[in-house]
Amino acid sequence: MVSFDATESLTPFREGRGYGAILFDRQHLRQANPDWFVPEKWGDRAQPVGDGGRGGAWFIEAPSSQCVLRRYLRGGLAARASRDRYLWRGPDKTRSFAEFRLMRALLARGLPVPQPVAAQYVHEGMFYRAALLMERLVGVTSLATLAQELRAPWEEAGRLIARFHRAGLQHADLNAHNILFDEQGKGWLIDFDRGRLRIPATGWREQNLARLLRSLLKLRGSRSGEDVRQDFARLRRAYDQAWSRGF
Repeated sequence: MVSFDATESLTPFREGRGYGAILFDRQHLRQANPDWFVPEKWGDRAQPVGDGGRGGAWFIEAPSSQCVLRRYLRGGLAARASRDRYLWRGPDKTRSFAEFRLMRALLARGLPVPQPVAAQYVHEGMFYRAALLMERLVGVTSLATLAQELRAPWEEAGRLIARFHRAGLQHADLNAHNILFDEQGKGWLIDFDRGRLRIPATGWREQNLARLLRSLLKLRGSRSGEDVRQDFARLRRAYDQAWSRGF
């Protein structure tokens, strides 16, 4: 876990029968408001995000910047019990606070990730709900879309992943929707929920790459599996070269 630092601020609040808190960087914000995490409060300035994920994300036209609001939602069988509630284990164990701090740690290492704005949780009884507000990356396209359009920067994607792995990031869901590029070819990683910083090791690095290949095969559209594997081999060669050079 990334520990608390002196630039963090915490704003508590009440909501119905529960209570919550907002974690934010006081160097970027003077105060935080629980309404920021309610899409309906933004009105027409909140538009649902359609690409990838389970829903629960909105583009927000905030007064000072464009942002993304994401609520933490369950998938698979767990969603049948509850779509958005998680077992309470304390504020520092909430998924929103953990991801907020991880993103700040990655930025401190000079890695290309969105700037987190604020993280929130609402605790009631044995469970909590959570959300994260971050700056939006404008003018970017996912590797999934670029691959289908036959214009994916495979080598740059491999170098980008190697750079994060070298810094010790174990991404919990390295799929083709979570790798983004702009028109100039600059890349970013997004969605660090359940990610963590670790000593780089072959096992989890290979698992990350295998997850990405499965994602590319699933999202290949009309392309053949062989075509996808050939493109992934280009990514892998660039990854291995960058890793061997220590990048």
